[in-house]
Amino acid sequence: MINYLENVDSEWFNQRLSAALTVVVAAFVVLIARLLFLQVIEGEELRRLSEINSIRLKSVDAPRGLIYDTHDRLLVDNRPSYDLSIIIKDADPLAQTIAKLSRYSGIDETQLLESLEKAKGTQAFKPVMLKPDIDRDALAAIAVNRWDLPGIVVNVSPRRDYIYSPSTAHILGYMGEIGVEELKNKADSGYKTGDFIGKNGIERAREPWLRGKRGGQQVEVNATGQVVRVLNTVDAIPGHNIILSIDQNLQLTAEQLLVDKAGAAVAVDPSTGQVLAMASSPSFDQNDFISGISHDAWNALITDPLRPFENKAIQAEYPPASTYKIIAAAAGLEEGVIDAGSSVFCPGFLKFGNRTYRCWKKWGHGDVEILKALSESCDVYFYRLGQELGVDRLAWYARAFGLGEPTGIDLDHEAGGLVPTAQWKKKRTGVSWQKGETLSIVIGQGFNLTTPLQMAMVAASVGNGGTRYRPKIVKTIRTADGRTVYESVPEAVGRLPISEKNLQLVREGLFKVVNDRHGTAWASRLEGMSMCGKTGTAQVVGRRDNDADGASEREPIKDHAWFVAYAPRDNPKIAVAVMVEHGEHGSSAAAPVAAEIIRHYLSSGKPKGDASPAASPAVSRVGD
Repeated sequence: MINYLENVDSEWFNQRLSAALTVVVAAFVVLIARLLFLQVIEGEELRRLSEINSIRLKSVDAPRGLIYDTHDRLLVDNRPSYDLSIIIKDADPLAQTIAKLSRYSGIDETQLLESLEKAKGTQAFKPVMLKPDIDRDALAAIAVNRWDLPGIVVNVSPRRDYIYSPSTAHILGYMGEIGVEELKNKADSGYKTGDFIGKNGIERAREPWLRGKRGGQQVEVNATGQVVRVLNTVDAIPGHNIILSIDQNLQLTAEQLLVDKAGAAVAVDPSTGQVLAMASSPSFDQNDFISGISHDAWNALITDPLRPFENKAIQAEYPPASTYKIIAAAAGLEEGVIDAGSSVFCPGFLKFGNRTYRCWKKWGHGDVEILKALSESCDVYFYRLGQELGVDRLAWYARAFGLGEPTGIDLDHEAGGLVPTAQWKKKRTGVSWQKGETLSIVIGQGFNLTTPLQMAMVAASVGNGGTRYRPKIVKTIRTADGRTVYESVPEAVGRLPISEKNLQLVREGLFKVVNDRHGTAWASRLEGMSMCGKTGTAQVVGRRDNDADGASEREPIKDHAWFVAYAPRDNPKIAVAVMVEHGEHGSSAAAPVAAEIIRHYLSSGKPKGDASPAASPAVSRVGD
């Protein structure tokens, strides 16, 4: 009986053992089959997916081209910028990572979340810019806690450094993050979200040259997205360097002369059209835009009544006032309406219709011929001349001198001014031209509008003997290794429609403006330098509040002050136009500025380390 039971138990145990062994063997067979499937059949695909997960392509920004002045003085450089980004795929859990990042770095969490919101739709494995150009304290905090910040990366990229800012701000422009519309328009140019692009000035006008070509790296990353090693590198190609025609020392001088004034000063080389200085006041600091300007700061810039963001040299339009008499005189001489001996009596006014048109010199100039009319800026003489010429003949000569259209300078957003005609007024207002309006036009008032650059080019073309050049501000473009790819050459765009004899008469009149004791700019004459020029005072109609000393009252708005000039008298090396808004008189506000710019340029020869201007010449008389 016992043997029987033992046999039954032994058989049951053997059956169970066989079953267990069968299960184990089957499991091993399945495991081996799975391993064979993964390693042999799916091995290549899994290896590819593994590499994609750990190996990524990292963009490398190209160093932007540098900008120099005409004497190879560096104006715009690049400095390292530490840009904070996040790779969403690696930053799990995202909300917790952002909260930690804010706590460690001191960057406001709301700002970080706003940056994430703007980047919605970006692929999860591509970096999203959270904040460009973080400070060194934030950088150090992030570096110390990097293992607790999955997906957070800091890239080093070149960022602009405007060395003399706010000097030359309107010429150089500034950089800003590319906008949505700009990104759409440049979709085929390799730009991406977070890129910085030229917004105005040379930075914008020469963006394709300055930008360079982006490079890249093939990098291996760990599970948190941190770079473990660089596998391969394609070097970025630096942008081209630009040499401007600007003399930075002269530029600083012009800007210092305009401190606490609103206006512009332009200096050009009459023999080439190259711009030597272009100052617009007040200015702004381009470096404020590097890390992103605040909304309040931007609002303050664009709402400032002095318009610091506007390049007044090429974008602001003003009545040319008596500087226009240069053109009127040339038109009258060339049309035979006047000659060197033609005389008009000026009692200080001219009655026309039911109005009395005043001369700036209320007691009059007496008998006046063309040289005296120019040197003493007699309005009555030009009233008479305007009556003979008419608005349309004046307009033809104004356009022949380059007014009424952009000069074509290599900067964006240049204004063209306005040269009125009878047809223009009829079309614009539906009202016919009135003869009395010609009396305003001939002395540079009325509908006339010009820019300081246009008037500088008028002075340059008169000074150089009648050739009109296109103004240029880019002198040379070179690759980073020094190869020249562009060299500016003088570009003549026309000739003044005036004979040599008549042009010499006009030039003689401009010489007397400065060098004759009765000339309107006599007080600004330069010893040993034969400067020629023309003053102008542009009337501004209106009144504004004056709350000085707590008293609120309305006072007349002061007139704008003009002066255009060239020097030396023969074979001039520089031509200048100065406009001072509400400076009241060209002779007292604008002429001393122009004279100092000319004195500095002709006496310096080469750039100096100290750009501080000498005291401006004293002004002893007030005229046009």
